[in-house]
Order: sequence, then structure tokens, then C-alpha cells
Amino acid sequence: MADQVDIKIVVLDDEPFMIKLLTRLLGGLGFTDVFSHTSAAAAFDSFTASACMPDLILLDLNMPETDGIEFARYLAAQAYTGSLILISGEEERTLQAASRLVQAHQIKVLGYLQKPFLPEALAALMATWMPHMPDQLQAMAMTYSADEVRLAIANGELVNYYQPKVALADGRVVGVEALVRWQHPVDGLVFPDQFIGVAETHGLIDDLTRVVLCDALAQAQTWRDMGIELQMAVNLSMDNLGAPAFADFVIAAATAAGVLPKSIVLEVTESRLMKDMRVPLEILTRLRMKRFLLSIDDFGTGHSSLAQLRDMPFDELKIDRSFTHDAHIAPTLRAILEANLSLARQLDMKVVAEGVENREDWEFLRYIHCDTAQGYFIGRPMPAGDLPGWIETWGMRLQVDGLVS
Repeated sequence: MADQVDIKIVVLDDEPFMIKLLTRLLGGLGFTDVFSHTSAAAAFDSFTASACMPDLILLDLNMPETDGIEFARYLAAQAYTGSLILISGEEERTLQAASRLVQAHQIKVLGYLQKPFLPEALAALMATWMPHMPDQLQAMAMTYSADEVRLAIANGELVNYYQPKVALADGRVVGVEALVRWQHPVDGLVFPDQFIGVAETHGLIDDLTRVVLCDALAQAQTWRDMGIELQMAVNLSMDNLGAPAFADFVIAAATAAGVLPKSIVLEVTESRLMKDMRVPLEILTRLRMKRFLLSIDDFGTGHSSLAQLRDMPFDELKIDRSFTHDAHIAPTLRAILEANLSLARQLDMKVVAEGVENREDWEFLRYIHCDTAQGYFIGRPMPAGDLPGWIETWGMRLQVDGLVS
């Protein structure tokens, strides 16, 4: 991380007292290169004159003339690559809406501060922050062609990483989710957001999913031979569910690998709205009848909705991290999370909470009796060979840190 003295921060607030307070608090945290403006126009002029954007902007939403929402639109037009902290006396739901809007502009939001706020709240946000680095921009800008992705599949360059899923009641490791990576011969490890969309757009997602599924099933059997019994979750695109033969492939692959269907979770995300649900519904119903477990992924986002719960035989509801992380301090998120839990229980479905990033998330999910958790607080996606050692370390951590006491 860059030295704090090298990080340029701008405080934009129309209240001189708030500027003074924030500047003093930032100085106490070691951030001394702090500039301030009482209007968006003054900030515009400063950025133009210096031809240099700050690394971080603390932005008041409620300003006269040009408000914080309009200012964020200006930043997006300038291709701003730094981060924002939103500040306002508005109620929480308005702040959440503003955060989502800024993120839709492709600007990173560290979080928001609701006036009046405690100094500890600012310190916590700053502690999570990494300044934007040029190599990160280059990685984000990297794109791959359909031919490159096609060759990656053919050359066996796709590898699975596995993220643990644990029972909140007692901390037992109950499963893993297979997450594909591309071991690029030149660029190194490439993450799925840089090639999955290409595969879906160019009709390659079926071949890609078949590789991921077969590798995951083989790995599940390898772990079983080692005495490690885990549910294996594999992601399916709705584009995989366009031809009835896909169900036959999944059934045959599980049989060939010697893996029981009841230990396989097929996670379905409807990233695109399907106009004709007859074939997807046929495939999922057949797989459910064969005792494969079905999970509705990223529930509450995109097209993953109540209509899917009504129409498809899901066993598991997977709550997106945007509803899970920090729900203990956000009443709106807590209400949504608890409503989803209640809905799942009434439908006799298990619930997996994604995005468990700290102990507070963990403790809150235990408090509301969620079933299963997944996230960086528990374990990051890892190569298959690292999992046995991680399981041993996790067992010790449960006891030492008192996570299930």
C-alpha cells in the first residue's frame, strides 16, 4: 500500500465545521495530504487546474446548487478511478440508493457515513481502503476474444478453485463451491469476470461449464477417497439450460465420476431473462428427480426472483453478499435478510449466505439462525490441494477464536 502521506484526499462538504472535523480525523489517521472545498464548482475548478484527480473523495450528498449525486455523474464522465465515501444526514435507504447509483457509474464506494457519525466509523472505512493502483486499472481493462477463450477451453487452461461453505450452527465444513479460473500462459491467473461474459456471448458457455463440472466431480471423488465428504456446488448459466440433452450430460458425468447426485449442488443464476422457460424447467425438474440439489444463486438480484421459486424445484436459496455483508448495522439489509430466511423456511429450503467478510457478519448470521455461510472471513477460493490443510486450520480457529461458543 502507498504511504498515507502520498495519498491525496479531498473533502467536499458545504459545512465548514464538517470539513474541519473530517480533516482533523483524517490527520489523526495519518492522512495529511487533505484538501477541501465547500462547493462542487470549486472542486471542478481545482481538478481542472491541477489536471490531477484525488485518490479519495469524501462527498457530502446534500449540497446547494450541485449536489453529490450530480457530482458523482461528473466524476463518471471524467472516468474517475479513485474511491468515494458518501456523507449525509439522509436516512439509510437513501444512502444505500446513492451508493448503488455511484457504483453503477463504475466508481468504487468504500461506504457511507450518516451524520452525526462516530470517529470510529470513519476509521473503519479507511482501514478497508486500498488506493487505486495503475496495474489494477490494466487488469480491469484486459479483455479476451472468443477465439482466445475457445483455445483456453481446448488447451485445458481452465482450473477450478474451491471456496468453503460451513454450517453456522457448529462450524462444520459442509461443502465447497467450484469457481473457475483461467491459468493464462502469459497473463497468469485470470478471474472469471474477464472471460465468462465472452463465453456466454459467443456460445462457449456450454463447453466451459462441462469442463468445470467434470473437473469438480473428479475432485469430489478424490477428496472422498481421502475421507473428506463434501457437497460440491457448481455454477450453471441459464444458457446451459437451452437443450434437454444437458440433463443427460450431467447425469452421465456424475455416474462416470462415481459421485452421488445428492452430494452435488447445481447453482443457477438467471443473468438474462428467459422468454421460454419450458426447456430450463424440464432440465431442472429432471435433475431434481435424479436427486441433484438445486440452488437459486444471487437471490434478489438480476432476474433471480420469486417467480423462479414459484416455478422451479429449488432446494437451496443463496443470498447475495449485497444483502449479507454489514446487515447487522443496516436495518434495511437486516429486514431483507430475515424476510428471505423466513421465506426459505416456509418453503423447506436451506439458506446459504454469501459475502461473510468479518466476525460481525458471522455472529449476526448465527444469531438469526441462518444455515450456511460462505465468504472471505471463512476462506477464500483456493486450489484443490490447499483444502485439506485449510480444513485442519479452520477446525483450530473455531476453538481458538470461539466462533461457535
